[in-house]
This record gives sequence, structure tokens and C-alpha cells, in this order.
Amino acid sequence: MVVGAPDPSLTPAAGMLAVSELVDRLGVVSALDAGIGPIKTRNRGLSGGQLLVSLAGAQLLGQDALAGLDRVRADTAGRVLSVVPTLASTTAGSLARRFGPGQLAGVEAGLARLVDRWLGLLPARLRSPLQLRPPTIDLDSTEVEVYGRAKDGVAYNYLGQRAGRPHLASWAEAGLPLAADLLAGDQDVRPRCADLLRRALAGLPAAVCGRPRVRADAGYFTAELAHAAAAAGADWAIAAKRNSAFWRELAAVPEQAWTRARDMPGAQVAVMDYAPAGWPPDAYTIVRRVKVDAADISGDPRSRRRRTIPADQLALALGGELDHAYAVSFIVTNLPTTSTADVVSVEAWFRWRTDIEERFREAKLGAGLNHLPLRARRRQHGVDVGRAAGRGHLGDAADPDRDQRDQRHRPDGPAAARAAAGARTGDLPRRPNHPAAATGARAVAARPVPDQGLTAPGLNPRVRPAETPPRQGLWN
Repeated sequence: MVVGAPDPSLTPAAGMLAVSELVDRLGVVSALDAGIGPIKTRNRGLSGGQLLVSLAGAQLLGQDALAGLDRVRADTAGRVLSVVPTLASTTAGSLARRFGPGQLAGVEAGLARLVDRWLGLLPARLRSPLQLRPPTIDLDSTEVEVYGRAKDGVAYNYLGQRAGRPHLASWAEAGLPLAADLLAGDQDVRPRCADLLRRALAGLPAAVCGRPRVRADAGYFTAELAHAAAAAGADWAIAAKRNSAFWRELAAVPEQAWTRARDMPGAQVAVMDYAPAGWPPDAYTIVRRVKVDAADISGDPRSRRRRTIPADQLALALGGELDHAYAVSFIVTNLPTTSTADVVSVEAWFRWRTDIEERFREAKLGAGLNHLPLRARRRQHGVDVGRAAGRGHLGDAADPDRDQRDQRHRPDGPAAARAAAGARTGDLPRRPNHPAAATGARAVAARPVPDQGLTAPGLNPRVRPAETPPRQGLWN
């Protein structure tokens, strides 16, 4: 062991070499600048696209606040690997405040260009399924607790936490965000979801020719979203809020109508020929029930599971008169189904919402929303959403195994540190001539495409019968 002054030619951020190559190959800065436009009168210093790339790069290195930019700047060797200069935290905050509604809309336009370029760089065996398969647009939101009474654009949620609410639309098969908003913790997403969906659909590459499918949880249970999807030429499936009308229709489902669900032990599905008033005329309901042992039902009236069990079953199970009950979920959809297998496939597809949950884990643990700047204007908070989405694009486009990555795969992780060992004796090689410079391009080519299509034969969301068959005939 040798104790002495740090070697400035060593960096824990060697993995950023791959990210820098990816940024160059995709033209990230130029695409963002084309959408954002100029943010300063004089043409000097960093542009809006360079600002977002700099912020996203700092996030990939584990920084979660503007002050992290200063820590990144202190890494002499790491600055050589960065595709854009790293700003001081005060300068970054000043530039972020120049972003108005037009610039924030331009961020999404720039990200749409990037998605189109990314798709074009994929090899044919990966590109073709994404172009031909119906794209799934997932809508969801989460809440991120923030700290400090002086923060703008946040509010107390129902848990009593001061929080912001990221509101995201993601292309599930590609694992890429298409549109995002940042709301306060007490704001309802439903009045804004139709606009978010329209922006997300506009962000899909023109080469994607499948009929889009929209998937959302019960927080988005509103007829406005269903009508917006139908008007845009998309199919949709939205989890329903449990109310007396759904419970009443559930009681009319005959026992022989239930069939086993896919990949969910103890679950069964059926169809109810019912849709709430005001929804599109082709809407109907798929219902799922899951067997729950009476011993597993909590005695706490605040238990979430208790709300999913019909009141009469719950009372009998808690009273010891039943040894089990059923937890029930409802999905209102217009996806065409002609057989029991189709219904099972639609319900299973609806449960495969793992990608957007991954986006939210990143938003809570790595996107830095919990360290929004004090007394920041709402436009600066919007930049936080933009750079978080940009971080998602860079991380996902360059990560060939998104679902299995862990701490070791971060650009500042142990593997990156080992990659920096070759720089011990001299200046670090610069992009793009270093042999490792193709890492980003190889990662793009190697990215897997998860199979989330509706696989049942005869189920084609793009082809509809001239007349919708009666739902009670689906089980014949």
C-alpha cells in the first residue's frame, strides 16, 4: 500500500466513455438543441441540449443534486471522458431558469428524434419487431418526497409527505420514456392524462406501424383517457376503481364463466358485459379474482387487500364461516377478443407493466427529484423532469440487460474503476479513437426486445369485426 497524493489520471467514471460514444452516435445534443432552441441571446457557453446532457451524465454517476455537478467537475480525468463540459452548479441553475414552456416542450420533441435515431441504429432482427408489433404506451405516476419548506411546485400528499408527482408515459417494448410532467403531490393526474397520451403517441417513431395500445392503472380511471386513445387510433385497457356498480355486475358472473389466468397461481378471469356510462361504445370489462385464505386477511380495516374483497365475502371470512375469499380487480378495455384464450392473453398482458415500475424506481432512487433546488421556479423543476427523462434514454439505450443490472454496472462502479487502471501511467485516451469507444454502439445493437405482444391466435388489435360480437358468447 502506498499512501500519497491522489493520482489525477485515475477516475472512477471510466464507464462514461461508453455513454459519451452513445451521445455522439445518436447526436443527442443536436437533437435536443433542435427542439429546445436558443436559451441565450449570445451564442457562447453551453446550449440547452448540452445542459441536459451534462445533468444526465452527473445523474448516471450517482449525483442527485445540483451540488453534485461540482463533485463531477473536481474529477480531472473524468472530465476528459465527458462528451460536454460539466457546468458549475450555480451556472446550471441559472441556465435551467431560462427554460419556459416552449423549451420544455422542445425537450420532448428532441427525445422523440432520439428515439427515432435509436430505432434506426438497431440491427434488423431487433428493429423489425419494434416496428411491426403494436406499441404499448404505459401511463403511471408516483410520488417522491422532497425536503425543505421553500420548494415551489410541491405539496403535501395524502400520507402527509411534501412531495412531487412525476407523471410518465413510456414505450414498454423499447423501455424508453416518451413524455413526462412533474406535478405537485396533491394534483390529480386524470385531468392531464389525455394530453400526456397525445404527446407520447406523437413521440413514437414514424416507422412504428402497429396499432398502439394504452395501459394504465386505476389512478387514470377516466372516460376522457379512453376517448383520447380511441380518437388517436389506439386500443386501451384501464384498471377500474371498485364501486357498487362493478360489485353488482360481478355478482351476476356465473361460476362456469371463470377460467384460469396465465402465470398467476390461484387467479381466474372472466368477462362482464358492462362498462361505465360515458365510456366508448366498444368498452367492456375483464375481471380477475385471486383466492385468498381467510387466515391471510388482515384484521386492520386500513388493509389494502380488504378493499379488494366483496363485502359479503369479507364479513363471512372474518367471521370464520368461509375458509377463503376472492380479491377482485376490474379492467375496462376495448381490446378485441373472440375467445377465452384471447381474454386470458389480454389480462396477462395488462399485468406485464414491469418496465414503467422500473422507471419509477429510478425516479425515486436515482433521478434526484428529492433534492429539487430550494425556491426553484416551476420551470426549473420541469428541467429536472427533462434531464431525468434524458438520463433514462441514455441509460436504457446503452444498457443491453436493463432488467438485470445492479450496482456493479453503474459507470462509477467497481467495473468502471478497473477499466480505469490502464490510465495509471499517462493521459487518458480521448474519444473516439480509444478501442472502448464502440462500447455504446455495441450495447445499442445488443439491447433485447422483451416479448410483450398478445400471443393468442386470432387476437389482432389492428383488425376489428364489422360488428362487435355479444360478450356473453365469448365462452361458448
